[in-house]
Amino acid sequence: MPRTMRAVVLDAPGPPSSLALRDLPIPQPRPGEVLIRVHAFGLNRSELHTRLGLAEGVTFPRVLGIEATGEVAECPGGELAPGQQVMTMMGGMGRTFDGGYAEYTCVPVAQVLAFASDLPWSTLGAVPEMLQTAYGSLSVGLDARPGQFILVRGGTSSVGMATAVLAQQRGMTVLSTTRNPAKADALHAVGVDHVLIDDGAVAPRVREILPDGVDTALELVGTPTLPDTLRATRVHGVVCFTGMLSDEWIVKDFYPIGYLPNGVRLTAYGGEASDLPAAVLQEFLDAVAAGTATVPIDRVYGLDAIVEAHTAMEQGTATGKLVVALG
Repeated sequence: MPRTMRAVVLDAPGPPSSLALRDLPIPQPRPGEVLIRVHAFGLNRSELHTRLGLAEGVTFPRVLGIEATGEVAECPGGELAPGQQVMTMMGGMGRTFDGGYAEYTCVPVAQVLAFASDLPWSTLGAVPEMLQTAYGSLSVGLDARPGQFILVRGGTSSVGMATAVLAQQRGMTVLSTTRNPAKADALHAVGVDHVLIDDGAVAPRVREILPDGVDTALELVGTPTLPDTLRATRVHGVVCFTGMLSDEWIVKDFYPIGYLPNGVRLTAYGGEASDLPAAVLQEFLDAVAAGTATVPIDRVYGLDAIVEAHTAMEQGTATGKLVVALG
């Protein structure tokens, strides 16, 4: 094993050009930790927030990245064998300790999921945080059931598209929003039944389709659209606040009786690796390999194109996941 690795370092909050590719020592794992040789990782809005200085608890300099996919390089405690395919996410990655924007990352074994797949690393690298968030939002946040109607607000985000895939697998009917009519075909391709062009007020169009409103709704845009999403939901329906694509997540001067429609329930989801069962991950990867599920990827970059990738994420031009593959 080499002694150094390439990694993307952020010395202080700033623009995409603040991300610097450097040579760093490869971390040395202790018992209870796993050193992962990273083959690919996905980009996440959380990392944009960190780069912009909006995240709490971050110390600098820092290697960003709240997820990574690769193979076990070392595991001193013997919990995982060298060469085992693994994914890791969350748990302080890229914030309180160095994350996945590197050729190697060292993480607690408790936040590692093992799997077996012949899918390309670029495909596998898109999965961890996207699947964990979509699965957790459906199962924990919404308690989604077959036959229900779900509204996905922010449908062309990677989590939004993954949610559509999982919801279709559960036998749900999916309504998804996009601000760009040109992205409608991409939503239909992942199983969305009704595409709604989002001008800020989609509740009236939802109720043209479903007069009583949807059973469940996943809010991925943030607080600017949350009131309208609540108005699109039926009495005793559930709205789950999961994402902040708008970079706005605080409801100012919150007065519940004035803010929440009568009988509509508001929950939230922000999970960890432990919320994604290994069996669910393996089942999803097997479904992708069989062609019965899709991993929505917009573009794959090399590590040396991280500035370009972050620029695309900040501009919000992607339809699906942005991935960096290291080979």
